[in-house]
Amino acid sequence: MQKWLGYLQTTRVEKQWKSLTGSGIKTYGDNFQIGGIQLGNVWIGVQPPLGIQGDPMRLMFERDLTPHPQYAAYYKWLQNEFAADALVHFGMHGTVEWLPGSPLGNTGYSWSDILLADLPNLYIYAANNPSESILAKRRGYGVLISHNVPPYGRAGLYKELMALRDLISEYREDPQKNYLLKEAICKKIIDAGLDVDCPFAEAKKLGIEFTVENIGMFSDRAFNDYLVKLYEYLQVLENRLFSSGLHILGEAPNDEEMRCYLDAYFGKEEEENQPQRRGERREREEEEVRSLLGQSTDELSNLLRGLNGEYILPAPGGDLLRDGAGVLPTGRNIHALDPYRMPSPAAYERGREVGRKIIQQHLQENGSYPETVAVMLWGLDAIKTKGESLGILLELVGAEPLKEATGRIVRYQLKPLAEVGHPRIDILGNLSGIFRDSFVNIIELLDDLFQRAAELDEPLDQNFIRKHALELKQKGVENICARLFSNPAGDFGSLVNDQVIDGNWESGEELGNTWKSRNVFSYGRKDKGEARPEVLNQLLGSTSRIVQEIDSVEYGLTDIQEYYGNTGGLKKAAEKSQGKKVKASFVESFSQDTTPRDLDDLLRMEYRTKLLNPKWAEAMVNQGSGGAFEVSQRMTALIGWGGTADFTDEWVYNQAADTYALDAEMAEKLRKANPEAFKNIVGRMLEAHGRGFWDATDDKLQKLRQLYELTDEELEGVTK
Repeated sequence: MQKWLGYLQTTRVEKQWKSLTGSGIKTYGDNFQIGGIQLGNVWIGVQPPLGIQGDPMRLMFERDLTPHPQYAAYYKWLQNEFAADALVHFGMHGTVEWLPGSPLGNTGYSWSDILLADLPNLYIYAANNPSESILAKRRGYGVLISHNVPPYGRAGLYKELMALRDLISEYREDPQKNYLLKEAICKKIIDAGLDVDCPFAEAKKLGIEFTVENIGMFSDRAFNDYLVKLYEYLQVLENRLFSSGLHILGEAPNDEEMRCYLDAYFGKEEEENQPQRRGERREREEEEVRSLLGQSTDELSNLLRGLNGEYILPAPGGDLLRDGAGVLPTGRNIHALDPYRMPSPAAYERGREVGRKIIQQHLQENGSYPETVAVMLWGLDAIKTKGESLGILLELVGAEPLKEATGRIVRYQLKPLAEVGHPRIDILGNLSGIFRDSFVNIIELLDDLFQRAAELDEPLDQNFIRKHALELKQKGVENICARLFSNPAGDFGSLVNDQVIDGNWESGEELGNTWKSRNVFSYGRKDKGEARPEVLNQLLGSTSRIVQEIDSVEYGLTDIQEYYGNTGGLKKAAEKSQGKKVKASFVESFSQDTTPRDLDDLLRMEYRTKLLNPKWAEAMVNQGSGGAFEVSQRMTALIGWGGTADFTDEWVYNQAADTYALDAEMAEKLRKANPEAFKNIVGRMLEAHGRGFWDATDDKLQKLRQLYELTDEELEGVTK
């Protein structure tokens, strides 16, 4: 080890982990375990775990954490013993580029640099994630080979939803003749949990519970109007997009997959109703997109070119649905955008529209303006939307970008209150680690903006930034205008998702505390990661709403752990501070609709169209081990949303159990494809019952426990 790392670095690792071979992480006696298989001159290995599983809080207190000894030995073994000529990281994202060290450019003390050294690193990365790919380039020295996203599918309707739509259609043909269907419709609505997604306003207004027994108490007109609203909601569910399975590297879409891509890209507009000129333009564009999608074969050929030391053509990363054909073909070395031009004019205008809608929604629901809105500033959506989240923030504060002659933005200019049209809303800006490190110029411009807003001579009920700054000043707090908070410098993540994954938590409040401890660090022109707990507490105590953009079909609220880990964690921290619920609103920036949706509504919509949808489930399970893992990830996220947002709709758990565990054929497929993933799926269902998120029947619990024990025994048998 010392021969590979040198005395200084070996000493750092040993001091951190107390022993080089006694950490218990991937060790066997005095030897390190190197997991993988050698096929001729190719080594296929699994990247080691970071070494904090079961103890995610370590990163909170140990800012100088080193990788554990086996992790370091793994990379050095590849270079020195296996003598690799090049390294290929498959799939976003690994961990080596996230190791402790300088956030912007590596130094000799950065662990990414220490472990990768001069080993060429080709990195297979999703084309629609230029944000995190920056880190793979900057800290992992990666030459990126982009890959396509999976084909899109439309959710359609299934089971109870399809039966309900048919019942409503039949009833509406002749309501008087078909009045006997009212009870059946009502029962279907309640059984499917749709009375929560799409509540019956008349029942709420009259204070009468919406049940089969009470349905006769409502007027025919009120009921018929409700069915119109419900039918429209079913149409929204039916037409929502989802990722259908997984993409196979280097494989061009087949005819059916091509149709799905084009349908999602162009929509389902009827061509015969289009003018001839527009139809011809559509044909030309469709042919171009079809040709570019067909070049997915470049993914493998360019990987081979890279291994041969040849040049890989660059291309912008982005989302096909949002950014158009310019992000194709894949198999390119993707890059992001110019941070000095954010937000773009279109992103600013769209963000302004979202900001106005957020304010309007709050006014309608509360009769007053929000004093503070938490805006999630993530690199992922900021890059892909060219800064829409900044547009939202600027509208709330009452500001606009000011450009110099070259087009670069040099200032966020405050507009007169009369022109703004609403009070200046205070901001809690929560920065992802990538936004923090990639957009230092924007952070400094925003910091200047908050300073100037706090100094304006305006009424306190028209300038909440000034109001809160003065309150902090009276308390003797330093940097009263700090508004941008993130993780410790050079570190990433709230660790809330680590706790959820490990089951290492007792209550939602504990998760909120973890988020708060990890996001107390202020950034701006002056602050570079200084802890400002008093300012954060003030902002959490006055936050009325959280707003965030979702930038793609592939990464929705229910698909990855980061949403509940960060946005959910912030929500829980704010609620603990205030002792009441705080709303979270989301905008799907990949669509034309800028309407902010409530968290619970969007969760229900996503679960109905993805996790519980037989089309989605079948597409994932057919992908084998990887598909089973994706299902498993979403079951973990369901627990995360229960802990951070108190989302505990029982129908979700009931239908998930019926779909993935209690369906014998499906359960067998999952268990054979990926027993670890299946164990997690069943384990999360049992965990949900244990935490009080789901009141499962005794029969279901018994079957789930038997499945869990059977899978656990099989896994133990494999490892013996």
